[in-house]
Amino acid sequence: MSSAASGNVAKIFDISTDNSGNVKITPTGEGITSFSVSYGHGTGASASAVVAPGWSTSHIYPEGSYTVTIVSSDIAGQKTTATYPLVVTYRAPENVTISTSGEMKVSATALYAKSFLVYYGDVANEVGKPMAIGQELPAHTYPATGGPFILKVVALSGGVATSQLLKTLFGLPLDFESPTMDYFFGTFGNVTFSKVANPNATGLNTSATVGKYTKPNGADSWSGTYSPLNIPINFAHGNKIKVWVYNPDPANIGKKLNVELEKVVGLPDKPANPYGAILKVPFTTSGAWEELVFDFSTIPAIPANAKFTQLVLRFDDGNSGAGEILYVDNIRLTN
Repeated sequence: MSSAASGNVAKIFDISTDNSGNVKITPTGEGITSFSVSYGHGTGASASAVVAPGWSTSHIYPEGSYTVTIVSSDIAGQKTTATYPLVVTYRAPENVTISTSGEMKVSATALYAKSFLVYYGDVANEVGKPMAIGQELPAHTYPATGGPFILKVVALSGGVATSQLLKTLFGLPLDFESPTMDYFFGTFGNVTFSKVANPNATGLNTSATVGKYTKPNGADSWSGTYSPLNIPINFAHGNKIKVWVYNPDPANIGKKLNVELEKVVGLPDKPANPYGAILKVPFTTSGAWEELVFDFSTIPAIPANAKFTQLVLRFDDGNSGAGEILYVDNIRLTN
């Protein structure tokens, strides 16, 4: 009985690059009738497979190093055994994004991520909270200090490689002193708002930086600013908002600053102020910092546990701009 010598036994590893751990194994050889592939991982029936010539088998591997054993059988019944090293390395996740809702419900996405760890940044020695792909974590309540806090999301590859993204979160108080925080105050109706040096660092307010609100000539009567807050204004922590203000022009005495609260957690965005959460308090002086108090407990329709995720400032509401300039600082929530 003649025999056919087997030769050129080789292996082909097609290793996925999507962190699935999937490896396609295609044995090759001349004069082979079948291959028995032992993956070097797994137990029982899942640890090996018989493969016909020209066919492949696939196996899911965790990250690591393995030895794949291929036994080739030829038409004469002879067997040849060969071993091949296999290294599976997962790539670091890419394009990490973080989403937060009004109640600080956190979700994230990333290419090639298997899962995430979330660090809220409000406690020492924090242990990351696991989060699955597509999951949104329940609401997280931050301390009444308002931040800023650094939210960190670590994207896990399923192996050693990780990627992370940081997001600065803030609520009240706002003091304009952090060099890294983006004190975003969007504007509407042609007013402007910017972070500037304190124009009168004496008396009540000796801080270095403050917010500057300018209502140019002809600015719309309904103009103002808005600041989305990552950490909601939570009336469980108090219902008075206090603001330090500086008015350089005596002509502005008696004109009012509006503080308006919008985007109630758990309710649609509109109406913007479903509880009529708008208060107006006049300037009483010029040339010196003073404190204006906006007592939202005077609006009985607002529930005691209401949470708002947008702060709106408007000045001299109902009148067109006359070139007014004012400064604000230390916007905070108190009892």
